[in-house]
Amino acid sequence: MRLIEQPKQELLLQFAKITPTIRNEIGDKGSALMSVLQTTVLVLNQNYEPLNVCNARRAVVLLQRGKAETIEEGEKIIRTVMSIVSIPSVIRMVYFVKRPRPVARLSRREVFNRDGYKCQYCGRANRDLTLDHVIPRSRGGTHSWENLTSACKDCNHKKAGRTPNEARMGLYSKPHKPHSSLVNFFALHLERHDTWRVFFPKINAKHEARGIVR
Repeated sequence: MRLIEQPKQELLLQFAKITPTIRNEIGDKGSALMSVLQTTVLVLNQNYEPLNVCNARRAVVLLQRGKAETIEEGEKIIRTVMSIVSIPSVIRMVYFVKRPRPVARLSRREVFNRDGYKCQYCGRANRDLTLDHVIPRSRGGTHSWENLTSACKDCNHKKAGRTPNEARMGLYSKPHKPHSSLVNFFALHLERHDTWRVFFPKINAKHEARGIVR
């Protein structure tokens, strides 16, 4: 983080007051500054394991309080009255933070992630997938990890309201609730911040095997 020389506590106090000041500004300038403050920043634990994602304002406060250090600079800056603040892209905590493992939430994106973005009926990789209830809802099927699978539009249309046995369409893998992992928690952010992938070697290896790394 680059700063024009200025006492740390004075700068911290000044930066902490930026947000309410921006809210009172009118026009594109105020909107642009608010947008910069909401820039997402990757937070690494002391051991370099991805920990969380926060906004730029929170990241700079952590840096100024000596609780984190900059690992990778971002491209945006904020100009205050007496300083220029460079917004980081990745920061690292200087002490280890214990936290519970992220819990995978049932959603279209996470079902597709679990299935490697492949249709579970024909096995073809496809970014334009649909959700299919293995046992149709009309037949008492539940909306759960164990009854949801990824299907391309052709296979979903072919199966229609039947069970896989009735449609004579086998599944490549049995639907299941995935183990909580960083893939599910950080997937959306990795799509927007390609440079962050270097901090997720296991995710990269997994996606390369599935042929979906951009």
